[in-house]
Amino acid sequence: MGKTKSSVPSERIEQAILFMRGQKVMLDVDLAALYEVETGVLNRAVKRNVDRFPEDFMFQLTLEETERLRCQNGISKTGRGGRRYLPYAFTEQGVAMLSSVLRSPRAIQVNIEIMRAFVRLREILATHKELARKLAVLEKKYDEQFKVVFDAIRALMTPPEKTRKQIGFQLKERRATYKVKSKRNRK
Repeated sequence: MGKTKSSVPSERIEQAILFMRGQKVMLDVDLAALYEVETGVLNRAVKRNVDRFPEDFMFQLTLEETERLRCQNGISKTGRGGRRYLPYAFTEQGVAMLSSVLRSPRAIQVNIEIMRAFVRLREILATHKELARKLAVLEKKYDEQFKVVFDAIRALMTPPEKTRKQIGFQLKERRATYKVKSKRNRK
């Protein structure tokens, strides 16, 4: 079987994968959007099959975790067009289990793409660890001779810090010099 073209962009899936409690997870709201169902519909399907979702497959976020997400991602406040319950987070195994709960053709295709995204993420992390290990071996072998080169490579390997855009109106301080007319010049 060959790969079929997906209607779900892999970038969209990869952006929805978060790192929480030491695990890669996806939130119920993001999964519902990908499956093109309401979040409540997804959660009700999960609750009808709760025995399929142990804690290592799915967990509910705490109020503190939810607030942190709101600050980072701009999620609306509870009670103001938002949700009444704390969000659920699904691990890779939990997302795989969703395929047995949600059986639409769309759900099957989305699950396939999500599994591929998790695999790509794992490969990227493994490659990065392997590269760091090899660099450490070379560094020990060649010590000070190539320290500058190794420092430069290590600097290139570290991801750049994300700069946050400032929100709101920003005043730029301008110093205008005005010529003050003296009493003599006014005549």
